[in-house]
Amino acid sequence: MSKTAVYNTTVAWRGEHWGHIVMGNGPEMAFSAPPDAQGHAGVFTPEDAFVAAVNTCIMMMFIWAAERYKLDLLGYECRAEGTKLIELDRTEIFTEVVLRPHIRIAAGDEKPEVIRSRVAKALQSAEKYSLVANSVKSEIRIEPEVAIVEERALFPG
Repeated sequence: MSKTAVYNTTVAWRGEHWGHIVMGNGPEMAFSAPPDAQGHAGVFTPEDAFVAAVNTCIMMMFIWAAERYKLDLLGYECRAEGTKLIELDRTEIFTEVVLRPHIRIAAGDEKPEVIRSRVAKALQSAEKYSLVANSVKSEIRIEPEVAIVEERALFPG
């Protein structure tokens, strides 16, 4: 049987092109449209939120998948880039989000090609089971850089 979960946010206009958001999980902050849409620089925007939602959800699902594929994950850092298309009539859509994760895995006793194969499967699972990736129209592309590390160091330098 299916079940549901409900999430909420509350936004309030603060004048000009300023807003304030309170997220159901607690955080709150000011936001604006981006400067290219008559907003303000240096603050959270809906566009940031969209790209961040894809990036954070894929990361959390990768961590989940890495545990299931028995990967000894040492590090994960990902830059995501969303490409927004602005049509002549000013309608806009994100056409793609490209994620470029830098993943560090401890080698252990396994051959690098075996580890790389499991990392690829974990990334595929992360995308497949990502709530956000499944909820958007944009193409999601993952271009990973995987480092297999012989020695386990807590703070690589």
